[in-house]
Amino acid sequence: MHLAYPAVLSALLFCTGLYGVLARRNAILVLMSVELMLNAVNLNLVAFDVWLSRTAKETLHSGQALTLFTIAIAAAEIGIGLAIVLAVYRNRGTSDIDKLRDTAEGPETADPDTEGPGTSAAEKAEAPA
Repeated sequence: MHLAYPAVLSALLFCTGLYGVLARRNAILVLMSVELMLNAVNLNLVAFDVWLSRTAKETLHSGQALTLFTIAIAAAEIGIGLAIVLAVYRNRGTSDIDKLRDTAEGPETADPDTEGPGTSAAEKAEAPA
């Protein structure tokens, strides 16, 4: 098999994963997209290892060894990532990344339309319009 076939498939998988990371809002789908990108890299490593082993007399199979390390790192990443997502989901009730970004920005600043600088969001919601 020619080297172009796995390289093109790997590029398509990586682009699909990149689109998933940039366009998705659900944290679990983002983690799945990262896994897709890592699998595209693994496909490239194995394809180039096979291609280089045909030209070299002594083969080290370093691409396959790197693929095993990448799979181990991906397994650890998905385990820790899912634990974090589950903990956030239990605390916040959502795994939407956009809503989680709002919590990282810090406390709300007071609007000039409210009565005072110490008015909280709950008091704003209860105030008559």
